[in-house]
Amino acid sequence: MSLYDTNSGKINTIPVIDLSKAPGERSAWDKPKLIVYLWGAAELIFISNPWQISSKLRVSVLRLFGAKIGRDVVYRPRTRVKFPWKLHIGDRSWIGEGVWFHNQDHLYIGDDVAISQETLVTTGSHAFRSDMALICRPIIIETGSWITARCIILGGTRIGSSAVISPGSVIGPNEIVEANTITNNCHSKSTAKRFQADIIKTTDETRIDK
Repeated sequence: MSLYDTNSGKINTIPVIDLSKAPGERSAWDKPKLIVYLWGAAELIFISNPWQISSKLRVSVLRLFGAKIGRDVVYRPRTRVKFPWKLHIGDRSWIGEGVWFHNQDHLYIGDDVAISQETLVTTGSHAFRSDMALICRPIIIETGSWITARCIILGGTRIGSSAVISPGSVIGPNEIVEANTITNNCHSKSTAKRFQADIIKTTDETRIDK
C-alpha cells in the first residue's frame, strides 16, 4: 500500500501481510476435531441460546466438556466460550448475558467475580509485525473483582483481587491491574507505529497516480 507523505513529498510503500500464509490456524485446539465440533453444537444449543434459561444446565454442559466451575456460579444466557476445557471459574461467580470468553489459552476466574454484560475476554492475538501468527497468553481475574459492562480484557492480563474495571475499558495486553483499585482505561489515540521505518520503502515520487 502506498501513502503520500506530505512532509517529505515522497511515497511510502507500507508492507501488507498475506493472511493466507499466516501460521497457527488450529494450534490452540488441544482436542480432536470431533470434540471441537461437538462443542460447537453444544454451545449453540445450550450456551448461546437465549431461550435456554437454566444456569445450572449451562454450567453442567460446560463441565461435561472439561470446564472447571465451582459452586453456586450464576451463568446467564447468550454467552460464548471458545474452549471450555481451558475455562476455570471459582465459587459464587456471576457471568453476565452476552459475555464472550474467547479463551484460546487458559482463563482463570476466582471466587466471587462478576463479569457483566457484553464483555469480551480474549487470550488470543497475532504477530502483527511479522506473519500474523497466533499468539496466546492466559488471563487471570482474581477473587472479588468486577468487570463491568462491555469491557475488553486482552491476553496476558492479571486483574487483582477486588478490582473494578469501569464500563467500556480496554485492559491489556500483558497488563497488571492492582488489587482494590478502580480502573478506567479506554484507548483512544495512536500509541505506536505498526511497521518500523527500516522496512517501509520510500521513493522520490511527489504524487500518487489516480
